Amino acid sequence: MNGGLLVAGTTSDAGKSVVTAGICRWLVRQGVKVAPFKAQNMSLNSFVTREGAEIGRAQAMQAQACRVEPTALMNPVLLKPGGEQSSQVVLLGRPVGEMSARGYHGGRQQRLLGTVLDCLAELRGTYDAVICEGAGSPAEINLRRTDIVNMGVARGARLPVLVVGDIDRGGVFASFFGTVALLAPEDQELVAGFLVNKFRGDVSLLEPGLDMLQGLTGRRTYGVLPFRHGLGIDEEDGLRVSLRGAVRESAVTPPAGEDVLRVAVCAVPLMSNFTDVDALAAEPGVVVRFVDRPEELADADLVVVPGTRGTVRALAWLRERGLADALARRAARGRPVLGICGGFQILGEHIEDEVESRAGAVDGLGVLPVRVRFAGEKTLARPSGEALGERVEGYEIHHGVAEVLGGEAFLDGCRVGSVWGTHWHGSLESDGFRRAFLREVAAAAGRRFVPAPATSFAALREEQLDRLGDLIEQHADTDALWRLIESGAPQGLPFIPPGAPA
Repeated sequence: MNGGLLVAGTTSDAGKSVVTAGICRWLVRQGVKVAPFKAQNMSLNSFVTREGAEIGRAQAMQAQACRVEPTALMNPVLLKPGGEQSSQVVLLGRPVGEMSARGYHGGRQQRLLGTVLDCLAELRGTYDAVICEGAGSPAEINLRRTDIVNMGVARGARLPVLVVGDIDRGGVFASFFGTVALLAPEDQELVAGFLVNKFRGDVSLLEPGLDMLQGLTGRRTYGVLPFRHGLGIDEEDGLRVSLRGAVRESAVTPPAGEDVLRVAVCAVPLMSNFTDVDALAAEPGVVVRFVDRPEELADADLVVVPGTRGTVRALAWLRERGLADALARRAARGRPVLGICGGFQILGEHIEDEVESRAGAVDGLGVLPVRVRFAGEKTLARPSGEALGERVEGYEIHHGVAEVLGGEAFLDGCRVGSVWGTHWHGSLESDGFRRAFLREVAAAAGRRFVPAPATSFAALREEQLDRLGDLIEQHADTDALWRLIESGAPQGLPFIPPGAPA
């Protein structure tokens, strides 16, 4: 078998990432050696592979669904927004510079198509099947000429295309029809059919519409996936994280001790790797929320200042909102604060940045004895070590180099009283360390909170990936999906006018 499939969507956030992961998990349970692929990802949530390459966290999650180690081949191009109109371009896991949207779409993107197709070909030579994820919509006619992630890669690799639509948003029939009708004939011949996502209610009431859609387009629907809470794992961007059940809905899980523990996460601009708090939200009795006002810190037992792609910008935002003063008061009173990556840098005394913001010398909040200098070379690493008597693993993605001038050592960062800072993302996924850390937080906060002794973040993640595989197995036509992956798009699919404009 040398199969492949591109999972496209009628819109951004239609469910491409989770559908791709679900198909991957379903296939691997059938004994298929499968890998994920996304040619180009735009996300501030990234991950570091074992070879030190930076890729989108969604592809790392999909690799876990496949039960394989993630590599740079699975996400050859990663764009990390740094402002309204520019992004850092990460190619094969390494940053190659900043570029405006106009500059990228003006020629650089199209030149990367060969690299993208080479990576896909290498994966297809190694695995029985490669399940590719598109981006946005394939019908973005203003970008089709330079597209390397939707129909560009589908046509280049002759991949069948399955279009996912989020029916919870409404207008899914028009979205399916319009998506096909705005594609060129050569692209339309690869669009095999549709998959409805997030359906609520009686499927029999939907079936007449699906029949009419097939009559209009000549393309079948491969499944209707029901709405399920808690499936948005490792989102590419936004604030839709485990607070809404991406790992487990903590609101319905009773605490192991007498008290709950309240965690407030500062919703800083250009927030990156907010998935760090997923492991906290997975703990029974831990309530996590995002905040943007100082009064929302008042009842928090722990405040997290998360990573950001704009440390100096986030620091200014905290000051403008009054959150900086609130954080300083917390630190002075011995109330727990955790800074991760950019958040760690913000908590320091001084920042010298001629790389990310080019702001030069900027005073930090001064609650940790740390001075930060931004280097041109990005640190990408998978460190491991020990803290609070427990083994810890994490990953690092940052330009800022921290000089620690005092305090207690803490995960290559430092701790002063109840303020902790580290560049390590993902450390809270280490179960023993997370429990030890939460015990310290609870003691400092005066809460009778007890971490549940058996919570395993890895097991919860596996449980969730299996739920995605179950959705595909139970609610998609898997026989037809198998034929599509193995044999490609059906021959003789009709052209739907008007097609793409010249």
